[in-house]
Amino acid sequence: MSEGVKKCPSNRFEKSLPSAEQQAKINEVRKLLGPLSDRLSIYCSDASIARYLTGRNWNVKKATKMLKETLKWRAEYKPEEILWDEVAHEAETGKIYISNNVDKHGRTVLVMRPGCQNSKSTKGQIRHLVYCMENAIVKLPPDQGQIVWLIDFQGYNLSQISLNLTRETAIVLQNRYPERLGVAILYDPPKFFEPFWMMAKPFLEPKTRDKVKFVYSDNPNTKQIVEELFDMDQVESAFGGNDNSGFDINKYAERMREEDKKRLSFWASGNPSSLTLLPAPAASLDSLTLNSDLNT
Repeated sequence: MSEGVKKCPSNRFEKSLPSAEQQAKINEVRKLLGPLSDRLSIYCSDASIARYLTGRNWNVKKATKMLKETLKWRAEYKPEEILWDEVAHEAETGKIYISNNVDKHGRTVLVMRPGCQNSKSTKGQIRHLVYCMENAIVKLPPDQGQIVWLIDFQGYNLSQISLNLTRETAIVLQNRYPERLGVAILYDPPKFFEPFWMMAKPFLEPKTRDKVKFVYSDNPNTKQIVEELFDMDQVESAFGGNDNSGFDINKYAERMREEDKKRLSFWASGNPSSLTLLPAPAASLDSLTLNSDLNT
C-alpha cells in the first residue's frame, strides 16, 4: 500500500498525510479564506480547518469551498447566539439533550429520543439541534473534537418518520459540522425503521454511514459496543446502563442557561483560552482526531 494512503474499515481509501503536509494544507486553506472578522477567525483554528480538510479527503479546494459556505452560514444564522429560551419548547420532552456524562474518551454525549417528538416544524427542530451541537462542542475537552450520539427508539412509531427532517439534519451535520460525529448508537430500533434507514442512507456520506452502529438489547455482540465505550454505571438504563436518574426538564433548563452564559462570554471576549470551543491546535496535529474513522 502506497505511503500517505490508508485503507478504511469500509474498504475505501482516504489520505493520511504526514503532519508537515497537513500543516501546509491548513496554511493554504487559511490563505485562500482571506481576511476574516474576529469571530470567524476564532472559529477557523487549525483544528477546525483540519476537520474540513479531513471531510474532503485533504482536497484544499473542496475544503475551502465547504468552509467558506459554513462561514457564510454562521454569519447569517448566528448559531453561537441561540439561547435556551428560544428552543426550550422544542426541548421540553427530552427528545434531544446533552448528557451530564461522557464516554471513556471524555467525549460529550447527545441523547436523542425520536419517540418524544413534539413538533412539526422542521425549522424549529433544526435550530434546536444546532443549539445542542454548539453547546456539546463547547463541552469537549481540548484533546477531543467529536461527539457521541445515543439514540433511544422507545415509543417511536411510523407517524414520526420524516425523510425531510432526516435530509435537513444530514445537510446541517455534514456540511456545517464535518468530522464532529464520533459514533451514533441506534439502540433497539424497531423493525419498521430498517426500510426507512435504507431510504435515508443516500443522504449520508459513506464515512458518516460507517459511524452509525445498530445495538440491540438482546444481542450481546452489539451491546458490547456500548460497554466498550462507556462506564455502564453512567449510562442511562434505557441504553442498558445503571443510571436511573432520567431526564428532568427543570434541572436541564437551569444547566443550559448557565451554559449559555459561558458560551456568550467566550464569543464576546474572543479569548480561546477562556473556554474549550475547539481542540487546541498547539498540540501535534496527529492528536486532533484528524482521521475520521472511529476504532471502538
